[in-house]
Amino acid sequence: MSTSPAIVQAFAPTGQLRASINLGNPILANRDPATGQPFGVSIDLARGLAQALGVGIELVVFDAAGKSVEAVEQGRADIGFFAIDPKRGEHIAFTAPYVLIEGSYLVREDSPLRSNDEVDRAGTRVVVGKGSAYDLFLTRELKAAEIVRAPTSPAVVDVFVEQQAAVAAGVRQQLQADLARLPGHRLLPGRFMVIQQAMGVPKSRGADAAAFLAAYVERMKASGFVAEALARHGIQGASVAPAAAGG
Repeated sequence: MSTSPAIVQAFAPTGQLRASINLGNPILANRDPATGQPFGVSIDLARGLAQALGVGIELVVFDAAGKSVEAVEQGRADIGFFAIDPKRGEHIAFTAPYVLIEGSYLVREDSPLRSNDEVDRAGTRVVVGKGSAYDLFLTRELKAAEIVRAPTSPAVVDVFVEQQAAVAAGVRQQLQADLARLPGHRLLPGRFMVIQQAMGVPKSRGADAAAFLAAYVERMKASGFVAEALARHGIQGASVAPAAAGG
């Protein structure tokens, strides 16, 4: 990919590419317990972009999606990795998705709820991670159920247990990991939404920067880079998104 000085300046005005990393979604990023360093497909993509631009990289790490989004919106980071959402799209130019992630519901084993379409009922409390894609989606979609917001996505099930809520909502893989440590619960079959996970750059950086990032993502999908990264990090519950229309 050819890079002009203007493109490099748009992405790295400080001289380094500052990548906003959300550790609240284990499919995209985790922290190595031995070294404390973040790793995952989003970090791989960030490093690849920095290399394409010919600049160094700075990882700006957060524990929740909402904080990661704010960092990019406020110019404290140059790029980020987000679920595509209309509200976030007011200030962030998204690429086409690079991975698709399933959203699931977790309930107690003795819950009367048996399907996803039974959740939206009066008196049902649903716990989500504050500012997560699930929070944004369910805030729009749920009409009768009450939403309870945990501080981060990994804390959702603990808040669900503490508050004796009816449902926990989140990344299927995170909920499956919680099932392993909290017997007596189950996932509702299927999924209530599919998250389109994309890269994003502030719209203030210009259309050329947005187009460059979109082309970068398509190249990384087509080359097998994204699939290889998911496999290398042992990620299940996510699939490589198809090529963008016309991409």
